[in-house]
Amino acid sequence: MKERLRTLLWVALCIFCGLTYALFDNPLAKKDLTQTTAKGSPISAAPESTESLTGWQSEGKDNGSQASAAVQEALSILWTLQPPRNRFARFEKTSGFVGTSMYYAKEAFFFLFMNGPRTDDYLQTSSEEPKLSKPLTKAVTLLENAAKEQEPKALFLLAEMNFFGNYTHPRNYKEAFRRYSELASLNGNSSAQHMTGFMYATGIGGAVERDQAKALMYHTFAALGGNTKSQMTVAYRHHSGIGTPRNCNEAAFFYKLVADKAIAFARTGPPGGQTLQKDSYRVADENGGVYGEGASVVSSGPYANKAGPNSDSHAAFDDVLEYLDLMSRKGDLKATFSLGRLHYEGSRTMRRNLKTARAYFRIVARKYWAKDGSVLTEDNQTARVASKAAGYLGRMALRGEGMDQSFEKALVWFKRGLANGDALCQYELGLMYLNGFGVRKDPVTAADYFKEAANQDFASAQTYLGQLFLDQGDISTAIRYFDLAARHGHIEAFYHLAEISNNGIGRERSCGVATAYYKLVAEKSEPIHSSFDEANDAYDDGDVDTALPLYMMAAEQGYEAAQANVAYILDGHRSVLSLDSLIPWKKHRNVLRNAALALIYWTRSAKQSNIDSMVKMGDYYLGGHGIEADMEKAATCYQTAAETHQSAQALWNLGWIYENGIGLEQDFHLAKRFYDQALETNQEAYLPVTMSLLKLRMRSFWNTITHGNVNSIQPDPEPKKEWSPSEWINNFLEDPHPYYHSADDDDLVDPTSDPMPGGDDWVDDIDESVLESLVILSLAGALAFLVYYRQQRQNNHRREVERQQQQQQGAVSAPQPQPQPQQQQPAAQDPPLPGQQPDGGFFPPPGDPNYGQWVAGGVGH
Repeated sequence: MKERLRTLLWVALCIFCGLTYALFDNPLAKKDLTQTTAKGSPISAAPESTESLTGWQSEGKDNGSQASAAVQEALSILWTLQPPRNRFARFEKTSGFVGTSMYYAKEAFFFLFMNGPRTDDYLQTSSEEPKLSKPLTKAVTLLENAAKEQEPKALFLLAEMNFFGNYTHPRNYKEAFRRYSELASLNGNSSAQHMTGFMYATGIGGAVERDQAKALMYHTFAALGGNTKSQMTVAYRHHSGIGTPRNCNEAAFFYKLVADKAIAFARTGPPGGQTLQKDSYRVADENGGVYGEGASVVSSGPYANKAGPNSDSHAAFDDVLEYLDLMSRKGDLKATFSLGRLHYEGSRTMRRNLKTARAYFRIVARKYWAKDGSVLTEDNQTARVASKAAGYLGRMALRGEGMDQSFEKALVWFKRGLANGDALCQYELGLMYLNGFGVRKDPVTAADYFKEAANQDFASAQTYLGQLFLDQGDISTAIRYFDLAARHGHIEAFYHLAEISNNGIGRERSCGVATAYYKLVAEKSEPIHSSFDEANDAYDDGDVDTALPLYMMAAEQGYEAAQANVAYILDGHRSVLSLDSLIPWKKHRNVLRNAALALIYWTRSAKQSNIDSMVKMGDYYLGGHGIEADMEKAATCYQTAAETHQSAQALWNLGWIYENGIGLEQDFHLAKRFYDQALETNQEAYLPVTMSLLKLRMRSFWNTITHGNVNSIQPDPEPKKEWSPSEWINNFLEDPHPYYHSADDDDLVDPTSDPMPGGDDWVDDIDESVLESLVILSLAGALAFLVYYRQQRQNNHRREVERQQQQQQGAVSAPQPQPQPQQQQPAAQDPPLPGQQPDGGFFPPPGDPNYGQWVAGGVGH
């Protein structure tokens, strides 16, 4: 017994030591996040030299050598401070026995020893005065003394330390607001004005009451001072009408300022411009969406993960890499090329590795070309994959990625891929001839290569070709190519379309279209103003204190993904029976700290076409979270989301509202209709929909037998199809007896029992329906002939009358000779009838003795 206990203790000690080493001393996991703020912030990390301090101060002069010396001494102390590292949340399960064992050991260790509840609020400033280390206390004292002398660098450092918690300093949002406001009033520092406006807009930490008017004022001052983040914020506020009436022209003006910077940044760097990597992700999507896997729009209906017979759509990214690596080792060139592309382009979960990508591309190329460039095989599939790899190898040589820049090597690879018509090689060759990279400058040849690549729907080639047509004045052709490239999300295509719409070139000016395009361009240039990279890293590490303010900054700039992330972090109404409380690094995420602020960001996200956010708005209005309960608004939110027919959750909620008459008139029939639509939208909703329908039918039955006032479930009428005349005739002919409900007795006689054999048996072979059809067709034909004959008679008579009128008009206009009296012959007249007057009438004229009797009514009347 003692030996067994000793063995268990030894195993536990080994696991604990290994876990501690992996989580705290892993050199690959060392990364200082608490010293990072938003990307592009003046104090995003500890500066490597004192020269970088000049970027912290946009205006103002040095207030004295003593204050500057104090700042320098404080910085020298701060740079030595290391924040505490906690990698428990970041340590994820990896493939293999060791990785899986370490992962579950960490889970058990946390559950047994570190599962204490979190009591602090990451949106509020702690009332307790935190204790500072001696070096930090000394540095803060030096900075505070310098700040008393109105030293701008000291004020900015103190504000950043209190807001972001840099250099192990505890967060204090009220103190940060005081320092930012003081600096903004001192010299109009645009970064301080931006942060002051941000705190007025969000009221983060309870430092100041939310005031959208003051927020817009500070952001406007910062935007006019050149602050890119404030320019994005002001543009979005004018675009959406936040704190000010909507103004399209103002939104277009400020979005254009950011778009100009974005294009200038995208065009810098190696040939072809910068590679813009997207970091704006919704953190809820990794968990299946706001409502979880299968209930959210992103993971249900047409967007559901459905595994096929030869693939697993639920596989992790590491598993996909492992599978591709296995297939690559077996000689699958497509898998090898895919690995190269993944390492070259990178993703959120995997950083770019250019050297590894180049190695994979070379493996593919060597399967098709020898060192001297000769072809080794005639296989078409190998040729296509090798040409694509040659395009990437040439691109890396042209841009100097993962290797030294070499135009000669790039030209060799491009020409190899060009032989098989690779679009990337065609585009890159056009780029080389357009700019003269290693070849003579020839825009005509460049245009030819661009056109060949554009015909293969290559977005970059379409954009350059559109620019060439735009320079030549062919606006319509340029717009056509820009539209083609915009389908693939090309940033320069969006920019050119924005400029054309804003200036009314070749079309009528459209401020709304220009603003939408400028907004897309501005949001694609994340590296120059957004904080998604740092926010995502902090969230993955479980550091919500750092991630939340960074997401809020991006949300204020108009990023829908950031707005959804902020609302998701602040949201605590995710599940009635949530198991997140058992996971310590997720415990504080579903504690609703500020429901009103969460509703604001749910609303802004919903206005940018996020259906799940629209449903969440309905939940908040229905439950009265952060706002007074309003059933009509809840029903409106659900109806708006249901109209897209993409959210089964919205359709089910709307059915529940109609079933219970909350916010809308109670109607069991409409409730059933929405329940059915929810099942049609998402088959995974079978269980809740079936249970709801069962309960609904019971309530409807009881309502029917008790003669209730609610509209019960009615049988759906059979749909009546609208037939065209030809379809009606065909259906009529196909039905032998459409109006006969009973048959004659003669029809029931068996023809085999006819007592009179012989006769005209051939008549029985003719179907009666055929005879009826022939008769109907004959009558219809005769009727048509009569109508045609009548029309012809009328036309002939009309033409005869017109001819006679023309002859009479001609006879009147011609001079007529005087007739001779002796030559006139009396016209033959019919003998008068009895009682007929000389003028041909039958009524007596005035003066006739019978006229009075005729007036009085006649004799005998």
